[in-house]
Amino acid sequence: MPLTPDDADFPVYEAARAASVPGLDERVTHCRACPRLVAWREQIAREGRRAYAGWDYWARPVPGFGPDDAALLVVGLAPAAHGGNRTGRMFTGDRSGDVLYAALHGLGLASQAEATHRDDGLRLHGVRVTAPVHCAPPANKPTPGERDTCRPWLAGELRLVRPTLRALVVLGAFGWQAVLPALTAAGWSVPRPRPAFAHGAHLTLEATDGGPGLELFGCYHVSQRNTFTGRLTPAMLSDVLGRAAQAAGLR
Repeated sequence: MPLTPDDADFPVYEAARAASVPGLDERVTHCRACPRLVAWREQIAREGRRAYAGWDYWARPVPGFGPDDAALLVVGLAPAAHGGNRTGRMFTGDRSGDVLYAALHGLGLASQAEATHRDDGLRLHGVRVTAPVHCAPPANKPTPGERDTCRPWLAGELRLVRPTLRALVVLGAFGWQAVLPALTAAGWSVPRPRPAFAHGAHLTLEATDGGPGLELFGCYHVSQRNTFTGRLTPAMLSDVLGRAAQAAGLR
């Protein structure tokens, strides 16, 4: 019997049944497996923010964004409360997205530098953007349990894009820790002990079935804290994304 969206095993069941990336994306949007995140995303939608008066908040899990035959995948952390949770698209409508999409545009991987809403015309070229947690968390901090509950969606997404995927950029330590077991589940061999996150980290993962390997890159997250303090500069971000794009055959 199919599970309800409120069931903790809903992601496991539905991710395994998805036969395509669009099918997975659709299933993601119905998930209610993490009560704290459901309550928070819906509270934010009710309360809103003065700057976004009149917005009809998405207030659901935010699926990945980009072509389903991407050669490069960028993995963040989770949607922002007034960003993706408002607009319904990853890294759209917040300052982190402004930085990320400007960098992708500068590399020729995005049709425009601005990302304001789902129908703004933005298109990605050979790149897909996703996250290990699909709902906006309080204080931008998902719990380890929420990360693990959401992992089947990421593992399923990796499985479905695997035929074309050649490189992956992880933004931040949280995403790095979340993506490594998902990569194992999707068919790549991750070294033991697991490699530590670092900005500029790069390693090659072999496929367990003898297929194409995957070039894995680490990058500081494009959070306001990192970009405002200069811990992550546009040049640093473009350098990592550019090396990953080259490894993926996109440059």
